[in-house]
Amino acid sequence: MRASTVTIDQLRASRSLVITRAEAAAALGVDPRTVTAGIENGNIPSVKLGRRVVIPREKFLRLFDPDAE
Repeated sequence: MRASTVTIDQLRASRSLVITRAEAAAALGVDPRTVTAGIENGNIPSVKLGRRVVIPREKFLRLFDPDAE
């Protein structure tokens, strides 16, 4: 999945457990630095794997699901 063309619907259809900051930014239509800021302030869930920071796909999608608790 190329980050520059990712949509929320594509993330929903994906089987990947995690997404990158670039993919999240592309899906939201924001700069990747905005996603980084959201991770740093705790608004976007993330997991650090070594030196890499990834976003759990399901938790990210729940942020934008109107039917989520």
